[in-house]
Amino acid sequence: MNQNRNPNWWSRNWKWFVPTLCLLLLLAFCAFIGLIFFGVTSMMKSSDAYQMAVYETRNSPDVISKIGEPIVEGFFTTGSINTNGGSGSADMAIPISGPKGEATVYASATKSAGKWKFSDLVVEIENTQDRIDLLQEPESH
Repeated sequence: MNQNRNPNWWSRNWKWFVPTLCLLLLLAFCAFIGLIFFGVTSMMKSSDAYQMAVYETRNSPDVISKIGEPIVEGFFTTGSINTNGGSGSADMAIPISGPKGEATVYASATKSAGKWKFSDLVVEIENTQDRIDLLQEPESH
């Protein structure tokens, strides 16, 4: 009395289902992390402190002479911005590039009475020792 029982769905399909489920969970986790990173980066780039730092950098003749125009912001901005009403602080490292090279903008600022003020705004040119302090008056030639 040998009865051939039909195996259930799990018995027939577990060999492809388990790896597929693991892959889907891994992809969902990576997408979640990517969304968090994208959200934080977008919030940082939309802040007034970030916009002011990029504006000052793009309008610096010294930076333009070193890396050229147009100056393009990189994607991986790091740092932190904390605001609470009219006060706050920002500390950022903004990668930039131009036709002649790459650089990093280091910006530190505090917000008081709704206005940002930079304590440091320095551009460090990649592969050189050149540092341009954007807060100092430009030298007259």
